[in-house]
Amino acid sequence: METKQSTKIRTVTGTAMLTAVAVGLQYIEISIPIMPSFIKLDFSDLPELIGAFAYGPLAGVLIALLKNLIHMAVSQSGFVGELSNFLLGASFSLVAGLIYKHKKTKGEAMIASVAASLVMALISVPFNYFVIYPLYYNVLGFPQAAVLQMYQIILPKTKSILQALLIFNLPFTFVKGLIVSIITMVIYKPLSSILKGKK
Repeated sequence: METKQSTKIRTVTGTAMLTAVAVGLQYIEISIPIMPSFIKLDFSDLPELIGAFAYGPLAGVLIALLKNLIHMAVSQSGFVGELSNFLLGASFSLVAGLIYKHKKTKGEAMIASVAASLVMALISVPFNYFVIYPLYYNVLGFPQAAVLQMYQIILPKTKSILQALLIFNLPFTFVKGLIVSIITMVIYKPLSSILKGKK
């Protein structure tokens, strides 16, 4: 039986390992043809969800924070991309971890993951509209009209940034969460034994 100290050490070590994996995954970006070129798919939320399930919701949030602080040191996005990634990734892992910790079963993990994906998608709209996109306009110097035009290239009938977020970003974020959740369901059980030191 592990002592409280050894459990703490294992948690810190596991969180550090998952953070390192998340940093690596953040550099593997996939362009989606039906999305504007500045929106890419990556799977760096995967270690955050695994960490939230293994060590609790705050571990998932911590992994999201550390991952983006490290990435910000070498990024060209002027912290805006990292802020967006952190806000959405942290909300995803926090919601999933909070639900899962009350009943740690596979069924509950599935419910937690779907709920977290939905929450992340829903909050992505106000986060982007009121915080992230204004930072792109005012800090990075991207004209709002140019950003809207990138959406209009794909769907010419898009009339506003808010409409673009609802049509493009909301479903994209939800599907991304579901993909991460499915992968987690497949790999979590064998990984949890390693992360928790169980044989």
